[in-house]
Amino acid sequence: MSNKLLEIEDLCVNAEEKEILKGINLNINKGEIHVIMGPNGSGKTTTANAILNNPVYTKIKGTVKFEGENINDLKTDEIARKGIFMSFQLPEEIPGVSVTNFLKYAKNKITGEPIKIFKFKDELKQYMQELNMNDKNMERSLNVGFSGGEKKKNEILQMLILNPKLAILDETDSGLDVDAIRTVSKGIKMFKNENNAVLIITHNTKILHSLKVDYVHVLVDGKIVKTGGQELATQIEEKGYKQYK
Repeated sequence: MSNKLLEIEDLCVNAEEKEILKGINLNINKGEIHVIMGPNGSGKTTTANAILNNPVYTKIKGTVKFEGENINDLKTDEIARKGIFMSFQLPEEIPGVSVTNFLKYAKNKITGEPIKIFKFKDELKQYMQELNMNDKNMERSLNVGFSGGEKKKNEILQMLILNPKLAILDETDSGLDVDAIRTVSKGIKMFKNENNAVLIITHNTKILHSLKVDYVHVLVDGKIVKTGGQELATQIEEKGYKQYK
């Protein structure tokens, strides 16, 4: 059985007629943690949205394959059901829908199986304790009135509950204090195993201080200009992105 999970080949993407990605190549195998780093406006979030086929972005050229299947023309919800999860840079607030009901509905849509509510709530409560979340938040409207840190932890909670094959985390560390970043890193470690993979998208290195990653890719002006190990993130922390412009 192939170890390949995600394969991106020569991907070019436009947004509102503007060229954003200019030939991205990226391979992610099971058991790996990859990081895409780059300055603001380099195309990091566009890469994540292109994988999920967000209709705001138009693929001009190239292919995205997941477990060997070309997913270029699939709808976002179909891609999610195949096992790709994406956390959002700015998580949505949904008044009137509790955290529990949202996750129960999402889990049912992904698995197609009925949810045993008491077992589900026990699992949810256990994960919330691990992430230092107040379990009273289970019955609050999703993200409504949550702090920035609570919203980001809630995204990690969703990842743990839905248990995807590939988790794409877009700027999950943005705006978080040191303790919250450690908690998010802990959640990633809890999730990660030899059968799944993580793609972290960030513009700084804070979240990498608590994680061991396999590959770091530097994205500048819509192209991956450098790939290396964790030491590459350290170099960027010291010298910034000017060396690649």
